[in-house]
Amino acid sequence: MDERILRDDEPCYVISVAAKLVSLHPRTLRYYDRIGLIRPSRTAGRMRLYSQRDIETLRKIARLTEDLGVNLAGVEVVLNMARRIEELQEEMAMMQQQAEARIAALRQHIQEMERGNPVRRGEFRVLKPDEADEGAP
Repeated sequence: MDERILRDDEPCYVISVAAKLVSLHPRTLRYYDRIGLIRPSRTAGRMRLYSQRDIETLRKIARLTEDLGVNLAGVEVVLNMARRIEELQEEMAMMQQQAEARIAALRQHIQEMERGNPVRRGEFRVLKPDEADEGAP
């Protein structure tokens, strides 16, 4: 048996199944699609297909509207802010990786200099504390 793991953005649920999963009426899902809160994929025949990520978004919408009393305009703001936060977190992680790579390169460079490798023109040599005292005039 092929046990294929679905990506969370792979469309796989028709509207009736998606509606049951989130305990909402299919008409409500169509309305959310029409106003732009959710954008399910479409088949060639224009049938809506919802991914696991769409299901999670629908659950967030239901929680915000039913449990917290947020109106749909507020839901849109919350979803947009959450999306932006995710983008910024990804950007920050990428910048952190770049900074860590740069730090590693600088540490490597310092180690090479401390080992006494020849210093190229325009570079400086790192002095150890005892060498600094000897070189003072």
